[in-house]
Amino acid sequence: MTQLCSAAAAPLVCTLAALFKVSLSVDHVPMLLWATRRSQWNPDTALHEGHVVSAQELTVLLQPVFTQNSRNLILFLHDTLSIGDFTYLSEFYGNKNPFQNVQEILQSSPSSLVLPAVDCEATKYLLSFLLESGYWKLTNVTNLDVSQLEVNTPEPHLLVVQLQPLVSGLNEISTLEAVAENEKIIGRLTMDLQERGIHFSVIYTAVRPSRISRRTDVVGESRRQLMATEEDDSLSYPPLNVTTGNDICILFYASNFSLKANSSVLIDLTNATFVMQNVDISSSECSDINTTLSLKYTKPVNGISSLEIRFLMTNKFYGGSARNWSTLDSVEIVQDGEKFAKFNVSVISAPAEYSFHCQLVGTSNLYPARLIPSNNEARNWDVFISKLQIQGFNIENNQFSYASDCTGFFTPGIWMGLVTSIILLWILAYGIHMIMQLTTNSRFDDPKGAALSVPQTE
Repeated sequence: MTQLCSAAAAPLVCTLAALFKVSLSVDHVPMLLWATRRSQWNPDTALHEGHVVSAQELTVLLQPVFTQNSRNLILFLHDTLSIGDFTYLSEFYGNKNPFQNVQEILQSSPSSLVLPAVDCEATKYLLSFLLESGYWKLTNVTNLDVSQLEVNTPEPHLLVVQLQPLVSGLNEISTLEAVAENEKIIGRLTMDLQERGIHFSVIYTAVRPSRISRRTDVVGESRRQLMATEEDDSLSYPPLNVTTGNDICILFYASNFSLKANSSVLIDLTNATFVMQNVDISSSECSDINTTLSLKYTKPVNGISSLEIRFLMTNKFYGGSARNWSTLDSVEIVQDGEKFAKFNVSVISAPAEYSFHCQLVGTSNLYPARLIPSNNEARNWDVFISKLQIQGFNIENNQFSYASDCTGFFTPGIWMGLVTSIILLWILAYGIHMIMQLTTNSRFDDPKGAALSVPQTE
């Protein structure tokens, strides 16, 4: 920790690193606040080490946001973020600070406040709380061109920017690329508003903490953490369900559900699908053989008027296993009713009585379950789904059945252990065999008798 807080280290990282040990609990997320007006927050406001800001305390701390003259607010929201992300990524970068824009903005802002640990119960419903606490004009900012935003008006504006997830890939390189893209978004948006003379306040936080250790390989990330385990208490929303009559026929859940069009436009559908439920599922179809989950979104981002995503599943009998299996055969994306993209799916299947779960599903070659483009239009899309769980057949008690996980029983770690054990056993067997081949002499010299003579033929 001393090395991180050397002269070359960033002050923001040093501050967070000093408090890292008190914020290891998975129930807390960091929150950074700053504003373009002075005296927004008292600079003497300090929280003792180990203190976790509760929902009630956060309400008091956010009061200046509602009482400022301009009342413009920007909410930079991560799906997952922990205080360890700051310290680890800064260590990975070395002397270069990955959160350069955030650090410079905090240092130059007339008023700022750093909260290392905020209770997740307070951040889960932060957006709903903000909307209920003021007459905001809500705007979802989905691209970097904010010159067309009509912010300089008498009514208060709430700009919500869903940042790219920091766990969209399986290695540090993809994570650092996401950090760089988020830094670009934050820098451009805040600089554009300042150049236009618009005053605003900013909240930078996350819905839930990151649970994936960044020092482990994909094996650690693909552990069998299903919705029926301890992680249940961290879920901030229920799964999406499709009903026929009074029965649920499809269940769908993901902690992160995002698309990227043409490698530039990020479309985060997590909140629209599971939290706000601004999604049309009326075109979904259920039967004993074929099931289609249809998700329709209206103007998910600027430039796209409609977007439909279909998950096509089948239930077939296979004689080899003498049982029925449900399979996710393909995923289809229809943009504006014209552009049709189709993906074939690998590895996503389960016994018909089970649900299917996978830690990471998407178009990346590194994901355990892949979506493989089957036409040219599909190559223009990137799909990121974290902690996917889906079931389209034999749903009982309106909840997920036991989950069949995409992580095989013979993971790379298990194979390494088996190979190492076999090599050691072979060395042991060879040693025992060589020891058993040792023989002793059958005759010995008698010092009182004639010398022992051994013929050459013996």
